Amino acid sequence: MARQVTRTSVLRRLGFTDAPRADHLLADPALAPLVEAAQAADAPLPEALSASADPDQALLALLRLVEQAGDHGLGDRVRAVLTEDGRQRGRLLAVLGASSALGDMLVAHPEDGALLRDRAGEPGPLDSDPAAERARALRAVGADPDAPVPVAAVTGDDGVGALRRTYRRRLLQIAAADLVSADPVADFPRVAAAIADLVGAALDAALALARAAMPDGARDVRLAVIGMGKTGGRELNYISDVDVVYVCEPAPGSDLSEPAALAVGTRLATQLARACQAPGPELALWPVDANLRPEGKDGPLVRTLASHVAYYERWAKGWEFQALIKARPVAGDRALGEAYRAALGPMVWSAVERENFVEEAQAMRRRVEDHVPAADADRQLKLGKGGLRDVEFTVQLLQLVHGRTDPSIRSGTTLEALDQLTRGGYVSRDHAAELSHHYRFLRVLEHRIQLHRLRRSHVVPRDEADLRRLGRAMHADGVDSAESLETRWRQVRREVRHLHEEIFYRPLLPLTAQLSAEDVALAPEAARARLRAIGYLDPDGALRHIGALTDGLSRRAAIQRQLLPVMLGWFAQGPEPDSGLLSFRRLSETMGTTHWYLKLLRDSGAAAERLAQVLSTSRYAADALARLPEAVAWLDDDAELVPREQAALAAELAALQARRTEPVAGVMVARYLRRRELLRAALAEVLGDVPFARTAHMISTAADVALQGALKVAVAQATAEAGLDAPPSRYLVVAMGRLGGAEMSYASDADVLFVHDPVPGADPELAARTAVAVASAVRSLLGETGAEPPLPVDADLRPEGRSGPIIRSLSSYAEYYERWVEPWERQALLRARPVAGDEELAARFGALIDRVRYPAGGLGEADQRELRRVKARVEAERLPRGVPPTRHLKLGRGGLSDVEWTVQLLQLRHGGAVPEVRTPSTLPALHALREAGLVGADAAARLAEAWQLASRIRNAIVLATGRTTGGRLDVLPHESRDLEVVARILGYEPGGRLDLEEDYLRAARRARSVVEHLFYG
Repeated sequence: MARQVTRTSVLRRLGFTDAPRADHLLADPALAPLVEAAQAADAPLPEALSASADPDQALLALLRLVEQAGDHGLGDRVRAVLTEDGRQRGRLLAVLGASSALGDMLVAHPEDGALLRDRAGEPGPLDSDPAAERARALRAVGADPDAPVPVAAVTGDDGVGALRRTYRRRLLQIAAADLVSADPVADFPRVAAAIADLVGAALDAALALARAAMPDGARDVRLAVIGMGKTGGRELNYISDVDVVYVCEPAPGSDLSEPAALAVGTRLATQLARACQAPGPELALWPVDANLRPEGKDGPLVRTLASHVAYYERWAKGWEFQALIKARPVAGDRALGEAYRAALGPMVWSAVERENFVEEAQAMRRRVEDHVPAADADRQLKLGKGGLRDVEFTVQLLQLVHGRTDPSIRSGTTLEALDQLTRGGYVSRDHAAELSHHYRFLRVLEHRIQLHRLRRSHVVPRDEADLRRLGRAMHADGVDSAESLETRWRQVRREVRHLHEEIFYRPLLPLTAQLSAEDVALAPEAARARLRAIGYLDPDGALRHIGALTDGLSRRAAIQRQLLPVMLGWFAQGPEPDSGLLSFRRLSETMGTTHWYLKLLRDSGAAAERLAQVLSTSRYAADALARLPEAVAWLDDDAELVPREQAALAAELAALQARRTEPVAGVMVARYLRRRELLRAALAEVLGDVPFARTAHMISTAADVALQGALKVAVAQATAEAGLDAPPSRYLVVAMGRLGGAEMSYASDADVLFVHDPVPGADPELAARTAVAVASAVRSLLGETGAEPPLPVDADLRPEGRSGPIIRSLSSYAEYYERWVEPWERQALLRARPVAGDEELAARFGALIDRVRYPAGGLGEADQRELRRVKARVEAERLPRGVPPTRHLKLGRGGLSDVEWTVQLLQLRHGGAVPEVRTPSTLPALHALREAGLVGADAAARLAEAWQLASRIRNAIVLATGRTTGGRLDVLPHESRDLEVVARILGYEPGGRLDLEEDYLRAARRARSVVEHLFYG
């Protein structure tokens, strides 16, 4: 009993699930001598069986095989193979463990085991030669392979039996080589091609049998068998319907009429199918499916070539052209088959020009998914989500869209076509490698499922024993068990589905399909005409840019050739297509060798179109992207275009500065962050209807962080230069003007006040000198020319203006404001907002100026008169000559200054009594004044509308022109083209410049009437 338990446990460890039964079978009189002989030869049989997919199944089949082989010559040869650790034994046991159907075949014909031995000097089973395969099949039925029209000599059931036996013997060899492959995933294409060649040979032999069964008139008929689907693609499964189409013609010189030839051809095709699929002494091979023929089941089985051509010219649907990608002559009259392919090929590659072709192909894929039975949906290898059809449809759609102008991507074999698409730049190398590997994995899994009983199936079983056998048979991707198989194939499905959705629904595909072949090919004359027609002012210049981007054989040029036909249209949708194309060329020359750039534009759902919109609309954004090209990636992610919180930017700045010791470098990173956030704001504004408050917040936050970074560096630098260990004062930067109100535009300077407060015991003079050094350093570090755009820091709103010290102590500010403050200074302080420096000093400064800007008794009449006088003087003296007051956005009637002075006057009047109006920002202040009943709702709406529109126009002028300095930034453009670009940025439809002009002039006029009433009284 102890010996029995020990042997059973060993067998269990070797992978036998029913170890007692296995022990019993191994002890059977027919096997026991073999087991002992193999053990004596140091080639243990149980261990050899354990390498098979199902050791229990293999052992039972082996016992049956040995019993069937008998005790004579054949049995001796079988036993000799089993007692040696050779490759023939390995192939035999691999087949017995993976395929009960092939095991049954071997049991019925033990002599076929000899097919699995090594054959010196002969090609291996996977080194398929279609001509040799055809010759072998024809000889099996007694036909001459070299005859122009082979006719079988072995007829009737004998001929059919010979055909089927020859086929299965060859299939056994292919399966054995596949099952012992060290890398079946890599070998899959060879396996599929070998099976397809075997099927083609069988069809030729079946046709020879059909001719033998027909009268002599059959010799006067040419019949070509066109392989479709996986047969045509030379990528067949072990067991599958064989999709075919028949082409028939009277033989040259024959007196046979066309109708008579078709009648004979129909009988030949019918007899051919019967030889392959009808019941008989030998099991049928596979169904011959001719349903992909014109009109499907309702159409004639056999047609002439002219009839095929007429059908596809007039009636064929899009999916029928997709099916023709794989059409290939596989049997019968090869010349006629090639004529069929030559006649229909051009129609295949122009089918994409049909209206909604791509959308219909995508809809068909969705319908296929919807029709998968719910019970099998999550187990379907072929039709389900993440299955084989996802890969095949993806490849075929890319071929159809791009193959009309690129003959190099027209292979009917999925993996070969995928390689071609990769070389042509239509699929990224990474995506192609993933799709290729995953497709092979799924096909190998499909093969292993079908091998078990040689039945057509595409469903991954749920039974644990079946999954275990499949897992052990895979030898791929670390799969060796039921659990690892389940995990891996689900992972593969997810990844295939992701890639399918990313590529198959690529936005460029339907847009490319809508273009003519000439437009896609970018042929110079056609391109010149198209460019002129869609709005390019300099078609010849555009052609030069196109040539520079697309010339050559590089992958970069190949992808550009895909992108540009569509992007040229997108550029033309912008107000400045010529400028957009030029900017794209410059950007691509900078980024073209970056691996992700062109891939993103080709594959993204939004990036390419957004980039075209940005480049053809905003010179500011185009220039900024040229300096920060990695920001192109933001265009694929809406989250990248939303404002960054100040705390996050400050933390990023601190981390960047911690890695830099030089003062200039420390501030340059602050200036870099500002530049980056200005670009983020610009992209968001060009691409969407973004409220001005959001853009202004982004720009102002970036300036705040830059000031914080500069102050930190300036304090450290000034302290070190003074020979001190610690700063002699605490420092504060107070934002003023538009920065203080968080209302900056792209062209705004940073208006500030500098404050310091000497620490107890510090030398006052040293503290003052160091404070001046700090303030001066902040201005120079941020304002001087450098690698990053400057931020001019303006301290002219300080007490005494330019005549006063650049920085004052807190006590000096207190003394000045108590004795000398002017009404305009009170007004300026309404926008004061601490942005950098000591928080406690900021609180004390805020308490100090609150008493100044929000006087308890309100603003006196004399001060109000003074403000009105100053405002009138500004209007009279500062408005540029030649600029109509109605068009100046800042100083003109109803412009920014009108609205801001009105709001600020009301804040000065009522801020002491109404705390809600104490805010540095214009619109929140206006809202608070309205809520407090100090401004009517209609008046507040008029002021807000004019102020926001003027602010947005100023930003749009910068975005359109790329200029950040100059008086024209404050003037509503007169020139039609300039005004059109501004209008487009603000969301107006093409040609909307006059609408914008009218909207602004009306809003300003209405705002001015409110100002006349509220400000001037």
